[in-house]
Amino acid sequence: MKKIAFFTATLILLFFTSCDDKYKLTLAVTKKTSLNGEVTISVKEANDKPLDKIQLFVDGKEIDTQGNTITLKSSDFGIGKHSVSALAFYPGKTKKINNSFEVFADKKPAIYTFEIINSFPHDTKAYTQGLEYYKGYLYETTGRRGQSTLRKVAINTGKVLQKIDLDKQYFGEGMTILNDKIYWLTWEAKKGFVYDLKTFTLEKEFDYNNSKEGWGLTNNGTALIKSDGTNKIWFLDPETLQEKRSIQSYTNKVSLKQLNELDFIDGKIYANYWQKPLIAIINPKTGVVEGIVNLTNLVKEMEKTQKLVDQDDVLNGIAYDKENDRLFVTGKNWGKLFEIKLIKK
Repeated sequence: MKKIAFFTATLILLFFTSCDDKYKLTLAVTKKTSLNGEVTISVKEANDKPLDKIQLFVDGKEIDTQGNTITLKSSDFGIGKHSVSALAFYPGKTKKINNSFEVFADKKPAIYTFEIINSFPHDTKAYTQGLEYYKGYLYETTGRRGQSTLRKVAINTGKVLQKIDLDKQYFGEGMTILNDKIYWLTWEAKKGFVYDLKTFTLEKEFDYNNSKEGWGLTNNGTALIKSDGTNKIWFLDPETLQEKRSIQSYTNKVSLKQLNELDFIDGKIYANYWQKPLIAIINPKTGVVEGIVNLTNLVKEMEKTQKLVDQDDVLNGIAYDKENDRLFVTGKNWGKLFEIKLIKK
């Protein structure tokens, strides 16, 4: 992996040439920087021909500027990839030029390993998509079309106490519980469902149109928190079910994509990383990845008693018992649910 020189501005040039006006416009933007760094944006004409006016926009919002060059604090925009547009006005013409920059975290994430505290039976036919602990029970959703279920599970025995099937046209994904309602996502249909906690009776449906897909779901007590298979995490109003805002997840080196099953623990978002034995610990305000939990050895422990034959039999499922400070993890089609304790290296 190539190292990123956060404190050295790397300028990338995007050219626009028009044969009839002979103007060659260049938009230069600091390509990558850190959260405490700077971003320089400059609009120039290759032959120093005069420009009447320049308007600059970052993420669609106009930036006040005088002259052709401006330097901004990256902390004003936050972690993530940001679009830059420039409107250049010159005699009889107006041209738009686009570019972008990325802001990375300014600190390395803490690294965690783990200790196994206990293990419990888990249904090997459960293609786990969502997992949540609630008032002494596990609630779980499973995926794949024609196999997607919502279930209430006894932790100690793994016995399914209550279950309903999702319509066969849908691929079930993550779920969460808030105010005695179960919210359940689907994968590609851009549709979610709301159920009564006690009866599993369907109460209503909702659409999500801004996020790419439905992957993981959790809540912080006031908002639903949703992953969509990218590096973005979305926050939904639990009443209107509208996507209100999003954050992008970054370490000091990379953007974390394919974030999957989620849980909200002690004010942080814990996110499975699809097809990797890792859990990211994410700041819900900034998107900064503050920690990485390496569960490679947990997969090896699982394989001591069960051969994971399918490439999709990966770590997925995080549940937290706040009252007793118990953290549970499992995987798709795993025969065990593990209670683990995290150890900071």
